[in-house]
Amino acid sequence: MSVSIIFKIAAVGIIVTILCQVLKHSGREEHAFLVSLAGLMIVLFWVVPYIYDLFETMQSLFAL
Repeated sequence: MSVSIIFKIAAVGIIVTILCQVLKHSGREEHAFLVSLAGLMIVLFWVVPYIYDLFETMQSLFAL
């Protein structure tokens, strides 16, 4: 796992936070919710392969 994935997650978090604040102050709470949901989905798509590799490593380590 490289450090670049951490910077990508942080960048998405900052962008989503700014967009949500702008949308909430303009009275579009439902759009802000959708933006935060989209940011969560993007980060999950990046993180799930690492979690899968972790579980495969644990399974091979304990020979289950």
